[in-house]
Amino acid sequence: MAFRISTCVAAMLIVLALTFAAGNVQAEPSGKLTIFHAGSLSVPFAAIEKNFEKMYPKVDVQRESGGSTKMARMISEVGKPADIMASADYVVIDKNLIPEFASWNIRFASNQMVLCYTDKSKFADTITSDNWTDILTTKGVVWGHSDPNLDPCGYRSLMVLQLAEKFYEKPGLYDAFIANRPEKNVRPKSVELISMLQSGHMDYAWEYLSVAVQHDLKFVTLDKHLNLGDYTMTPYYKSAVVKVSGKKPGTFIERVGKSITYGITKIDNAPNSEAADAFLAYLFAPDGGLKILKDMGQPPFVPVRTNEDGMAKLPETIKPLVTVAE
Repeated sequence: MAFRISTCVAAMLIVLALTFAAGNVQAEPSGKLTIFHAGSLSVPFAAIEKNFEKMYPKVDVQRESGGSTKMARMISEVGKPADIMASADYVVIDKNLIPEFASWNIRFASNQMVLCYTDKSKFADTITSDNWTDILTTKGVVWGHSDPNLDPCGYRSLMVLQLAEKFYEKPGLYDAFIANRPEKNVRPKSVELISMLQSGHMDYAWEYLSVAVQHDLKFVTLDKHLNLGDYTMTPYYKSAVVKVSGKKPGTFIERVGKSITYGITKIDNAPNSEAADAFLAYLFAPDGGLKILKDMGQPPFVPVRTNEDGMAKLPETIKPLVTVAE
């Protein structure tokens, strides 16, 4: 993987970028800043919002969270105005927003899938990374995941189950999983499952590691062949394919397994472009937003990454914070 600039040089340029942003002709950003983002980013983005508004008190950050695919379609299909869109799967931005609604896509964080539970869950005292497949196929065990048509965590949950059949060499295991998971246990977004776990209405739920850490949930970690958290395993992950609904009713597209990578973009016709640039500069700073992500269990990319075409189109104030990695 080739980088355009070294990490050291990037670190030196961060100060210049932030200084340039602060001293720009339109000195201080102000007004409403609308951010659409994945539900799994709710906790870290709340902290990032708080710090950012201290830096720029004239800016009012207004966030709306949900399944990444749903949020992207709110922009591309419903026409809701937004300044920034952050997705739990960077591919959602590529497929739903570029090139008509956005011009670039920055990969800024990773994650991995875990199976969450609480002390109230059936078999809570005995579940391990070795026997979780047996427990999820046991009658009476209530488990679920988010909607794969609306939320990347949903189709990633199904990918984990497909990969488990392959990894453990148990033909029919995936069908056995689904047979023990009624449709009512599929929720619009993954964070909705948390309250069901905590109230005891659900025994297990598929979530991102960061979400488990942020909500103090118990969780089962998975082998790297299953957790979608190791980019070197992407060739193996590609064997998992999930069909989800397309842009038009009755159409479908395939999501192919790959390591979990979050993406973010600024909408081309952003109502508050200046504030959006300032927010992204803070988010991409190693001692700013990226540190918050790391502290909350979500490993960031330092520096954040885009491709050659994306780098050429980035706002000048954030270019020094970004490197090229195809």
